[in-house]
Amino acid sequence: MDALKLIAQSSMKENAPELSIGDTVKVHVRIAEGDKSRIQIFEGTVIAKKHGGINETFTVRRVAHGCGIERVFPVHSPVVEKVEVVRSGKVRRAKLYYLRKRVGKAAKIKEMLK
Repeated sequence: MDALKLIAQSSMKENAPELSIGDTVKVHVRIAEGDKSRIQIFEGTVIAKKHGGINETFTVRRVAHGCGIERVFPVHSPVVEKVEVVRSGKVRRAKLYYLRKRVGKAAKIKEMLK
């Protein structure tokens, strides 16, 4: 069991992104197309963080052309190049699944003033 923990800790990113629930983020994702690869930016609101350690994931939601899109990203994946926090949100929940039912301005999150 200790060997598994050592392997997990060695493969974790040392510069893991500092993000929290309600933040609007830009996730830079590496996409392989044939023998080439490019970076695609997925911008949206963090609605959930799950697990912990090497298995930690976060879910980002955005609305594109009136259709809600959610993607789950592993924090320590080599596919995720970097995560930029655009703005911090002020929320009182650990999971923001209620945003799925809201449309337009009702789905907005207040910005946390520092």
